[in-house]
Amino acid sequence: MPTPAPSAPETAAPRKPRDDEIDLYGLTHVGRTRETNQDHFLICSLRKQVAVLGTSLPDTAVPVTDGERVALLAMVADGVGGGSRGEEASRIAVERITAYVTHSMRCYYRADSGDEDAFGTALVEAATRCHDAIVHEAEGDPDRRGMATTLTLWLGVWPTAYLLQVGDSRCYVLREGRLTQLSRDQTMAQELVDSGVITAANAAQTRWAHTLSSSIGGSQSAPVVTRLEQQWGQVGLLCSDGLTRHVPDERIGERLRTMTSARQVCEALLQDALDGGGTDNITIVVGRTIGGEA
Repeated sequence: MPTPAPSAPETAAPRKPRDDEIDLYGLTHVGRTRETNQDHFLICSLRKQVAVLGTSLPDTAVPVTDGERVALLAMVADGVGGGSRGEEASRIAVERITAYVTHSMRCYYRADSGDEDAFGTALVEAATRCHDAIVHEAEGDPDRRGMATTLTLWLGVWPTAYLLQVGDSRCYVLREGRLTQLSRDQTMAQELVDSGVITAANAAQTRWAHTLSSSIGGSQSAPVVTRLEQQWGQVGLLCSDGLTRHVPDERIGERLRTMTSARQVCEALLQDALDGGGTDNITIVVGRTIGGEA
């Protein structure tokens, strides 16, 4: 369950960015060696209904409405299970969580009520429902057995954000020129690092590096929600491991520090991953605030 961050002295919150002060872009690519793309992503503006800003989902038809933006929602899902099973698992996860959030808007309108746990609780519930739905689909069809997906989700309710993590897709933030990985990889290699069996430097070279210890639809699902504070000028990045397998954090940080737009940096990082081998599907979502606080 989500744990509220320590209380801070009361200060005036920075004003919420306008829609035209938010630069967002996402893309997904099959890579150089895979025949199918099992990744999906979604970027949503949450108002009284969802306004889809970008997605890889097919035939998405969600009405766009006017009104003040309540929150921004972005997610990346990397399917597991081979062929169409992985693609279906990631698609189901993105669609079900979007539907759950859409029909739970009362949670977002509680932002000013002081109930800081409401958002995190809703996200854990959404992830649990997605997990149960995928398990149910797999149990009823032998061809779907083994399908699962990662899920990394960012819910921005200015000036707070909530990060939901299941699996090894990642979330990074560049703040004041420094890149930080906010998510923790839910892999067997990371579990061995945490228990002191192997070192972090050796984790990427082990056979456990991409073996999930938690997933949506897998044998174990352990969603983790982290509450964070957003700042003007920071850059956020969500990605599947098709990026991080081939592009080191140092290069990601360099790209984000010199970016000219969210689209430009997504396309540049995609090319870096393809140049590095492109052995997996690659999905990247980048968002930043532009302008000032005045």
